Amino acid sequence: MTEKKYFGTDGIRGEVGGKVMTAEFALRLGRAAGVVLGKLSPSNNILIGKDTRISGYMLESALEAGLASAGTNCQLLGPMPTPAVAWMTSSMHASAGIVISASHNPFYDNGIKFFDNNGEKLSDEMELAIEKELEREFITVSSELLGKASRIDDAAGRYIEFCKSTFPRQQSLAGLKIVVDCANGATYHIAPQVFSELGADVTVVANKPDGLNINQDCGSTEPQILQEKVLETGADLGIALDGDGDRVLMIDHYGKVIDGDQLIFIVAKHLHKNKKLNGGVVGTLMSNQAMQVGLESLGIEFKRADVGDRYVHQLLKKHDWHLGGESSGHILNLDLATTGDGIVSALMVLVVMKNEGKSLKDLAEELPLYPQVLINITIENAKSLARHPELVNHALEIDKKLANKGRTLIRASGTQPMLRVMVEAQDEKLAMNYAKELENTVKNL
Repeated sequence: MTEKKYFGTDGIRGEVGGKVMTAEFALRLGRAAGVVLGKLSPSNNILIGKDTRISGYMLESALEAGLASAGTNCQLLGPMPTPAVAWMTSSMHASAGIVISASHNPFYDNGIKFFDNNGEKLSDEMELAIEKELEREFITVSSELLGKASRIDDAAGRYIEFCKSTFPRQQSLAGLKIVVDCANGATYHIAPQVFSELGADVTVVANKPDGLNINQDCGSTEPQILQEKVLETGADLGIALDGDGDRVLMIDHYGKVIDGDQLIFIVAKHLHKNKKLNGGVVGTLMSNQAMQVGLESLGIEFKRADVGDRYVHQLLKKHDWHLGGESSGHILNLDLATTGDGIVSALMVLVVMKNEGKSLKDLAEELPLYPQVLINITIENAKSLARHPELVNHALEIDKKLANKGRTLIRASGTQPMLRVMVEAQDEKLAMNYAKELENTVKNL
């Protein structure tokens, strides 16, 4: 397959004012997307949502102009979570959806990602078609064929109702005290309403975006403020979303972080017990070995995809399974949504708590994670070194010693000149020793 020039694992991303995150590039990208994606449905209409970064205004306007020049209509949703754009693209029978967001990155980065008319991430072929169109001359259609732009004022309300619809109608969150961290991002005006309208007593933090504070010392990547607030308020749990609302981590009432692997296990075990788990579960190369062992002990098949929620989605579709995700908190349940959805994922866990009558702490303790040691080694030839026979054989020897009580993983970073060496073991000291051994092998090579 032809190598992509602009698209990474989740759309196009970079520093604002750099090579791609400019008004000029967004204008050309909008036209190219209009040409390629506009024809995916008779509506010839593309939705645009964004997170709360200050650069979103600039990129939104440029994309809108580019789409219009290709003769494609667009509807502006304003600040909306990534999964909301995916859902609305499908429910409104739009040709495609565009999200302006760099997810959990700081404000000075931004990104542009796409959904097809089914509300799913684009195929490699579709992304390559957009890149090919980007290389063509910028041509504007004749005036009578220009696209029009409009705004959907009730987008947030529609999505709030969708999120609530994924929670059992006969149940309520009454009696639960929850702290919600909106990461000063796209869920700031949505998540608090969802949980409070379902009956919870909600305290909110990081819900005052100013264009510059998205993900800053808050959200799923920096949950310290949330942990403190859960303890301070005596809450039952905390919910940490990221800047664009597609991932979630949770905090138990002792202030401990419950990661994506544990959340997926909690939901999978409950669905399996009630004969509602369709097939097995998909994780990634980074998923904790304890989750695989735990699921398989329950008779649940587990498969690993490459790192990235789009690869989890592809493997789920291939096997016609529904549940999967990443330890970072990207959780997919294709029964409920076409992409990772932080709010919906949190509601899945809350359903289990209600049905089992257990605290989040008790549920999470059913899967004690293996200690994981990760060493990042900055090096230029990371990709070739990751495949070096001496390093591969050393890792295999360690895997054999650990058996199913741990594992090794050596992979080159997709974004930096870096080799990542990871070892999991039931004993943290053992994991550290093996990781150091592999690090020394890398240095010797």
